[in-house]
Amino acid sequence: MNAPLPKHIHQRIRADIEGHIRSGRWPVGHAIPSEADLMTAYGCSRMTVNKVLSSLAEQGIIARRRRTGSVVAQPSIDKAVLTIRDFPAEAERSGKTYAFDILAQRTQTADVATAARVGIAIGTPVRFLTTLHRFDGQPEALEERLINLDAVPAARTEPFDDRPPGTWLLAHVPWSEAEHVIHAANASPSLAKRLAIATGTACLIVERRTWQGDTLLTEARIHYPGEQHRLVGRFTSTGLAASAAGPE
Repeated sequence: MNAPLPKHIHQRIRADIEGHIRSGRWPVGHAIPSEADLMTAYGCSRMTVNKVLSSLAEQGIIARRRRTGSVVAQPSIDKAVLTIRDFPAEAERSGKTYAFDILAQRTQTADVATAARVGIAIGTPVRFLTTLHRFDGQPEALEERLINLDAVPAARTEPFDDRPPGTWLLAHVPWSEAEHVIHAANASPSLAKRLAIATGTACLIVERRTWQGDTLLTEARIHYPGEQHRLVGRFTSTGLAASAAGPE
């Protein structure tokens, strides 16, 4: 008799596929091995493989095509813009020029406080970046971002010369879940200087985390000058239709 399959073989298949995607080895449009190939590679049933691929497709990580097979999905820009603001796209839609400056960055391992805050293991390699977004030359927002390098190893050496970190992540790393926490605070002297506003000015702060499955990809804390921005949400009877943070 054949040896019994591992109890959680579907989890191993999924983890392997997600690992190839997160690492950049399988970019957008890359063909996922066929069901038959996956069955042979993992010694499992078609039902198991189909369960994994269906789950990945439901979360937008892969796109399943009847005749050509599954491929790594292109993140939905329309969906992402509604729930996760993409600054270059926002500037283009509003007819403004976009530019950004990375003001500070460092790579280190997560300490106890960071690990507890974002839900990763102590010692996980992370990259911190502080980015100033500018529209028509004026400060639009200040972004402080953490990237989990175990989940997104390609971000370790990415220079972010042409695209800011958030836009790069949207284009390269499919995400399945996001969380927003929104609150207000008065600008400290250092934040006020970077946003070219007076110290103590009310600021809108959006704290966002995104995951792929149970794995944290990134955390961003974005500061907006309060008087220049508002949140708009449009709802249907079945849920949120659209939401955005943008210039008033």
